[in-house]
Amino acid sequence: MIEIIPDLPPNVAAFRARGIVTKDDYETVLIPHVDFIYKTYGKINFLLWLETDVSHYTIGAWVDDALVGLKHLTHWHKIAIVSHQDIVKRITNVMGHLIPGETKGFTNAELAEAMRWISVN
Repeated sequence: MIEIIPDLPPNVAAFRARGIVTKDDYETVLIPHVDFIYKTYGKINFLLWLETDVSHYTIGAWVDDALVGLKHLTHWHKIAIVSHQDIVKRITNVMGHLIPGETKGFTNAELAEAMRWISVN
């Protein structure tokens, strides 16, 4: 399940993923909100807090994740990925060199820092 994280600046698309994450989560929550942020602000500050293992993403969720990433490839301003899995932090930091915008991985203990970082333009 994916839900919007409230109480961040309006130009931030922030999400919390828990349990099983499906294609429907992307199509009803994440994608419409990311599209709205882009249409409203012209760039996207994106935070994803993974309170689940990436193995709990369905194939449909992975496909939609890739599609939204490609659709907005040049629109990302900042991307923060927060996870209890250290490998996710490391992969995020490496992948950040391959896409436009700033990308940074954080651990769950660094969630508050990630929220501050993503909130600053």
